[in-house]
Amino acid sequence: MRPLEGLLVLDFAQFLAGPFAATRLADLGARVIKIERPGSGDICRHLYISNLSLDGDSTLFHSINRNKQSYAADLKNPADLAKVKQLIAKADVLIQNFRPGVMDRIGLGADACAALNPRLVYGVVTGYGSKGPWVDLPGQDLLAQSRSGLVHLNGNADQPPLPFGLSVADLTASAHLVQGILAALIRRGVTGKGGLVEVSLLESILDLQFELTTTFLNDGGKAPQRSAVNNGNAYLGAPYGIYATADGYLALAMGSITTLGQLLELPALAGYADAKTWFTHRDEIKQLIALHLKLQPTAHWISRLEASDYWCAEVLSWEKLWQTDAFKVLDWVQDVTRDDGPTLRTTRCPITIDGQHFKSPKGAPRVGQHTTQIQTEFSL
Repeated sequence: MRPLEGLLVLDFAQFLAGPFAATRLADLGARVIKIERPGSGDICRHLYISNLSLDGDSTLFHSINRNKQSYAADLKNPADLAKVKQLIAKADVLIQNFRPGVMDRIGLGADACAALNPRLVYGVVTGYGSKGPWVDLPGQDLLAQSRSGLVHLNGNADQPPLPFGLSVADLTASAHLVQGILAALIRRGVTGKGGLVEVSLLESILDLQFELTTTFLNDGGKAPQRSAVNNGNAYLGAPYGIYATADGYLALAMGSITTLGQLLELPALAGYADAKTWFTHRDEIKQLIALHLKLQPTAHWISRLEASDYWCAEVLSWEKLWQTDAFKVLDWVQDVTRDDGPTLRTTRCPITIDGQHFKSPKGAPRVGQHTTQIQTEFSL
């Protein structure tokens, strides 16, 4: 039995953060009904990554809406809205990510839904919170990254601000929303009352930077200084970073510079015995290491470093990673299929409970695929 079996989740959200939170709840056993506009459905059905589609919908939509049902409703239509309110009265969780005020104008804001169902846990994702001058700005991942300061941590000192190569704000907010919803459900088990859970892309991405911003707040407000050579973390000294070898790349984490010099047979590092110099002379140390590591292939350096438990790793591509036994033992890939449609290869839930990996072969639904079934089941 999955831990959330028996819970009903209504997913009004679009794009990434909200729908993916609902998918995670589905992975853990909840029944998720996606509420979509008739015809076009979730905008994300037509938001493509690399122009890749499957059975009329983007693979992005498929990947974050698997294991759900679809109920089509025009929320501006009084009859449809009345039926949706009946569903809300029977639900455990509602997730939405409209701009602040939109659901209130429809009549489905947090207070209105609490009146319909006091046990409901109402989850909201916004771009920048529910108040302040940025409330009405688009809550889009790249824009949130850019406003958060995060992009000034990536790349080397001579490079411009660099965003992450994935939707890190959306995905972090999604995880935080799931955490908040689960906490509210536990509280409901004690008090019998639901609650309002709110997360924003900005707050989530600020939280993601907590290590570095704590240093900033206690270091006189000194701005982070990226290394000019193989920057890995603006607040960490040498050797932290990724280095080219004769045939690939090697990652070096925290460790003694003098020990590293012995293991690499690089005598020049012996001159940096004072650990303070590992930061104050970070770039010159890293430059010495970078030039030396190019002399031999990655496997040569790995064999020397791992034997002494020095923190290092080969930098793998997806293709190389997927060939390793370490990846294969994770059983990470699953196939999901629409009832009468094609199959999509995607990832599974990363959470293991009691030794169980949570997979489901149920693919993303078509728009309104389950409307009739749900209306009959819930007597709408």
